[in-house]
Amino acid sequence: MTGNLYVVTAPSGAGKTTLVRLLLEGEPEVRLSISHTTRAPRPGEADGREYHFVDAAAFRAMIERHDFLEWAEVHGNFYGTSQQWIAECLAAGDDILLEIDWQGAQQVRAQFPQAIGVFILPPSMAELARRLNARGADSDEVVARRLAAAQAEMRHVGEFDYVIINDRLEQALEELRAIVRASRLRLAAQRVRHAALFARLI
Repeated sequence: MTGNLYVVTAPSGAGKTTLVRLLLEGEPEVRLSISHTTRAPRPGEADGREYHFVDAAAFRAMIERHDFLEWAEVHGNFYGTSQQWIAECLAAGDDILLEIDWQGAQQVRAQFPQAIGVFILPPSMAELARRLNARGADSDEVVARRLAAAQAEMRHVGEFDYVIINDRLEQALEELRAIVRASRLRLAAQRVRHAALFARLI
C-alpha cells in the first residue's frame, strides 16, 4: 500500500465539510471517499457525487456482506465507507480522505492503523451554536441535539494524530494542507514512491 489514508472528523458545524472541499480543490492528488448513506439528499446534492444514497434495506444488506470499512448511525441515519474501493485506491498509490465521525474513525484505525487522523474543533461552543443556526436548515430542536452530540464527540479528540482549531478558515485550511504535504514526505512513503532513486543513492 503506497497511498495515504486521511481521516477527518469534527462535530457538526465545526467547518469540516468546507475545509475538506477547499483542500481537495488545491490538492488534486487527494481523492474524497464517497460514503453510502440512508439520509435523504439535501438541495443541490446528487447521488454518486456527495453520497451514494440508498435505503435502509440496501444498507443493511451491505453490512451483512461486510462491504463496509466502517459504518455508523449518526442523527438517525446510517453512513458507511466501501472497504474494497479504499483498498484498491491505496494499493494504486492514491491518497484518500474520509470525512467521517469518531465512531467510523475508530473502525478505520482497527483495519488501517497507519491512517492519519485529523480532528477539527470549533473555537468555542458559542461559535458552534452560531454556525449551526446560521445554516437555517435545521429546527431549534435539531440544533440543540447537534450541540449536545458535539460535546460528546469532542471528548474523542485524544484519539487523533492532529488537531485543528477552526477559528479562521484560511489558517485552518493551511494547517490541513501542511498535514497532507508533510505526510507525503515520511520515509516509508518516499521509499515506495522513489524506490529507484533510493536504490541508486543508498
